[in-house]
Amino acid sequence: MSGRATALITAAALSYASNVAFGTAVAVGAIDNRRIRWVHHALYVATSSLTAVALAASAVERRGAGLALLPAVGPLVALPYAGGRLRRHAVLAGSAAPAFATALVLTWRRR
Repeated sequence: MSGRATALITAAALSYASNVAFGTAVAVGAIDNRRIRWVHHALYVATSSLTAVALAASAVERRGAGLALLPAVGPLVALPYAGGRLRRHAVLAGSAAPAFATALVLTWRRR
């Protein structure tokens, strides 16, 4: 069993968790991102890219964990169109969490 899908699913989940942590820190005022707004955007691009590549690797390797990651695509695609409202953005971003968590558990369960 190749570890590429496992590594990519793990990287996508860690990128997602990092972006959630950063966004939460900004929302509660622990970080002022007025001058570093690009960090949150870069984390979003990294998360979206890693998720897409993880899905492709899972398909090539026929790993079921990739199917668990598939529901995260909807929220990731919709996020740029969610507007600037914090609550809507947070709820939409958070709706991807179960997919990332499930994929992570499934990919590491049999190791």
